[in-house]
Amino acid sequence: MKDIARDLGVSVITISKVLRNHPDVGDETRERVLARVKELDYRPNLAARSLVTGRTYLVGLVVPDLLHPFFAEIAKSLSEILRGSGYYLIISSSEEDPDIEEQEISQLLARRLDAIIIASCRSTVDLFFRIEKQKTPYVLIDRVLPGLAANFIGVDDEAVGRLATSHLIDIGCKRIAHIRGPETSTGIRRVEGYRRALAQTGRRVVDNYIITERKGDVDTKQRGADAMRELLGLNPRPDGVFCFNDPLAMGAMNYAIDQGIRIPEDIAVIGCGNLHYDDSLRVPLSSIDQHSRRIGEEAARIALGILNSKMPPRPETVVLQPELIVRRSTQRREAKQASSKTKSRS
Repeated sequence: MKDIARDLGVSVITISKVLRNHPDVGDETRERVLARVKELDYRPNLAARSLVTGRTYLVGLVVPDLLHPFFAEIAKSLSEILRGSGYYLIISSSEEDPDIEEQEISQLLARRLDAIIIASCRSTVDLFFRIEKQKTPYVLIDRVLPGLAANFIGVDDEAVGRLATSHLIDIGCKRIAHIRGPETSTGIRRVEGYRRALAQTGRRVVDNYIITERKGDVDTKQRGADAMRELLGLNPRPDGVFCFNDPLAMGAMNYAIDQGIRIPEDIAVIGCGNLHYDDSLRVPLSSIDQHSRRIGEEAARIALGILNSKMPPRPETVVLQPELIVRRSTQRREAKQASSKTKSRS
């Protein structure tokens, strides 16, 4: 850094700011520095920098499943924002197992990461008290834990359940089932929304029509197929199914189609996540958009705000409103006119 500073006639501090992508450097100077850095193939010693600054410039992300497109979309937008501020993302998977989640978080804490962003599969808060004791900032995404005063970004999951179930009612479904998620806030609140939408129209909740999945984000296609097999064995069988997420819905739809069931004529299916699978599905899937990209952006904003503050800010809660996306899996002829806010894609 001293050599580059001497060559260009600028201070070492200026070189440091350019390498950290600090905004307080003119464009011309930044370009000269970056050109010289590239010419010399110079790479800062991050370990040495962390000893001086007390920061690793690394942020951890712990999610239930690395292959789930919902979490992949969050990771992508999160990484883009962090990278622009000189931070980089380390991603790990809990496999939707609380013990593995604890192990992964412990490893990240041992590496002195500057912050951790977590989509937790836990039902207890003891692990998060340990994180707070180490003074490592953390942000919860997607799942909230009762009794924990923490930063959180996610969707209104009860509204997800109401919106999906009300849509199935609107298109004429009489017997609506729900393939629900695990005992996390997302699973609990979506089934509450499902029950509320049925109650508001005077419909009875049939216990056999609710299939509970212990894990909602791992091996989901097979779990969705197994749940649909169970539903098709009922008499009378459902004519509408709201699935906890899109991968479950995909597995459920594939099994139904393989059994000669017409979608949506015999059974309408709606998922959650609005994942972009249109090209790979035999029937394009209606879904509830959780705004996954926005979740990643908001998580990055809050994490960077904490890291750039001299005093820890008060915990912030961001609850996004879900949006109904209608595709062919619920497009019946008897469907009512969609509201002006509803998007329709074939």
